[in-house]
Formats: sequence, structure tokens, C-alpha cells
Amino acid sequence: MRVAVTGTPGTGKTTATDLLETDLDVVHLNEVIKSEGFSTGTDEERGSLVADMDALEAWLDGRDDVLVESHLAHNFAADRVVVLRAHPDTVVERLRERGDSDSKAYENAESEALDVVLSEAVHHHGTDSVYEIDTTDRDPADVAAEIAAVVGGEREPSAGTVSYVDWL
Repeated sequence: MRVAVTGTPGTGKTTATDLLETDLDVVHLNEVIKSEGFSTGTDEERGSLVADMDALEAWLDGRDDVLVESHLAHNFAADRVVVLRAHPDTVVERLRERGDSDSKAYENAESEALDVVLSEAVHHHGTDSVYEIDTTDRDPADVAAEIAAVVGGEREPSAGTVSYVDWL
């Protein structure tokens, strides 16, 4: 089984998956990009690496019983896709706390309000494989427990249940 945990930066992916109790190997793709050199350069405007998606896909090929965490995770084969969501104001707050610029924080907040990651996840995997979890004002351990419920098949798919379009 392969589970992807994805979402806009600042929705709590790394925090929740670090608390997750699972038999699956947890792979943080952003760490893999850095450690394996799977980037095609740097996006100077955003101050981030540009992922080599083909290299990541090849690296993931044949890896089973994994949970793949990243804002890019939904772009790869997965049996279930968990999309973490958070109110755009919460995204801005979390990204500022970790030192991101205001422009980067607001760009991600707008992406969250527009359902960009959710839309991509549904496009790649269909509504029957996508599970939304709202992390706004939620304890990370509770979010981890909800992810565990998805992994264990104890939760129904729920694409399209969270909306922040009114924030725009």
C-alpha cells in the first residue's frame, strides 16, 4: 500500500506524519529531494528547490508499504491520498512562524483558498481515493490519528468537504 499525505505548505503535513503511528515507512519527499539531489535548480523568487519529478518518480518506483509526505506527494501513484487543509489565515501564520516571507505565505494561502492541491489530487486519483482533513485549530496528534484512520481503511473518502473560497 502507498499513501500520500499532501497539502499546501503550512497545513501540518510534516508535523502530523512525524507523530503518526504506522507500520508504513514514512518518506518525507522534501528531504529526499535535498539528500538525493533531485532538483533541477532553485526558484529564486520563492527561495526553494525545483523538484526533478521524473527522478522522484523513479526513486519511488517499486517502493511499497510507504506513506509519502510532501506538497508534491499527490503527483505520484498512491492507493489513498490524504489532503491536509487549513484556513488561509492559519497557513499565513504558520509559514510566517517558520520564517517564510509575507509574499510566499500569502501565495500559499491563496492556493489553499483556491483548492489547488485538492483539485490536483482529485484529478490524478479520483474522488474515491482522496480524503480531506481540516487541520485548522486541531492538535497535531488528532490529525495524525485521522491519517491513521485513513491508512487503516476506517474513514470514507471526503474530497470536497472543506472550502475556504470565501477568504478570497
